[in-house]
Amino acid sequence: MPSSASVRRFRAGLAVAALTAASIAALLPPAQAAGAGPSPRDGHPYQDERLQRQLERLVEQPDGPPGVIAVLTRGNRTQVYTAGVGDIATGRPPRLDDHMRIASIAKAFSGAVALRLVDQGRLSLDDTIGSRLPAQPAAWHAVTLRQLLQHTSGLPDFSSDPEFLSILQADPRHVFNPRTLLDFIADEPLLFRPGTLYEYSNSDNIAVALMAEAATGRRYEDLLEELVYRPLGLRDTSLPLGYRLPRPFLHGYDVSPPAPPEDISEAVGTSGVWASGGIVSTPRELGAFIRAYGGPGLLSEETRKEQLAFRPGDSSEPAGPGTNAAGLAIFRYTTRCGVLHGHTGNFPGYTQLAATTPDGTRSLTFSINTQTSKSQKPALLARLRTVQEDFACALLKDRRDPHGPEKGQHPAQVR
Repeated sequence: MPSSASVRRFRAGLAVAALTAASIAALLPPAQAAGAGPSPRDGHPYQDERLQRQLERLVEQPDGPPGVIAVLTRGNRTQVYTAGVGDIATGRPPRLDDHMRIASIAKAFSGAVALRLVDQGRLSLDDTIGSRLPAQPAAWHAVTLRQLLQHTSGLPDFSSDPEFLSILQADPRHVFNPRTLLDFIADEPLLFRPGTLYEYSNSDNIAVALMAEAATGRRYEDLLEELVYRPLGLRDTSLPLGYRLPRPFLHGYDVSPPAPPEDISEAVGTSGVWASGGIVSTPRELGAFIRAYGGPGLLSEETRKEQLAFRPGDSSEPAGPGTNAAGLAIFRYTTRCGVLHGHTGNFPGYTQLAATTPDGTRSLTFSINTQTSKSQKPALLARLRTVQEDFACALLKDRRDPHGPEKGQHPAQVR
């Protein structure tokens, strides 16, 4: 468990969006800040020394992460860049098959479940909370699935509720019943008329998962297995309710100078974020997921058109590279080199980006093992977004057609 000082820092920030609890940043000793490159077992040589130096400078910052792993996939070719360490105790670098908390990228998984059910005719984007979840407060009944997926519902964020925070502050490993998380805000009105404004809220994707369960009579975890994991061959992706991570895992750290980095990988349980942030995956499988969900591989053309109806200026949490726009459980990142579709997330010990080209043939995953957001270490976040954009440009380099599949490549669709 973390030290008492680390726990106090951690608890102080639990109200940050996406359960971005206080995080925590530490000055890495120089010997730990220098990365040795990818693990020999990964077998993917660097091709761009400039990108490698970018990662090394990121972990050398006083408040930077102990380690970082960025994975560029182009068709059947994968490049793995790492700097720093994935485990301070052993000194080993981050690895392609390390388990890690993907934080709010879990919202894209709930989007995948819901939109696949739309494809199957078991849900509609115009279904309302009232029609699917009539026991929820009457004030919410007009909110639609579409509005939940695009964060225009007006639902207040349960993870900012004082009672929820009090429980979590008393016991960061408390096991919540995830299907009752919305009870914390049941007495609160909507923040605005549904569909009129954008407000990123953890409550939205809890409601999405509950609507999926109501439409099918099946547990959300089973729907993930049936509609996402199995079709995409994801064997190391899961939604645990406890605090333990599958082995091996990328260790997450509280980095708070002048204290040494402190391992908080298993300091907090994920039942309190569930469908909004509880999924565990690996860099390899996260890339496979985002290529399918952000590309044409998972949904019908009709449903994908709805998914990609973006609202300009609405950012993920934390903001991704370039200019952000919000779709249905996905974001468009318009960089100086082109467009990517993806999602970001942060959680104590982790900050994540997963993005793909619109044709689903190329992807970037970018994981650091400390937390940053617009309210926690904003300077680190600004630096991180700059480096992510440089990697995005490397991913997009030499594309023949920025709007469609590369010549000779036809991404398979899952039906």
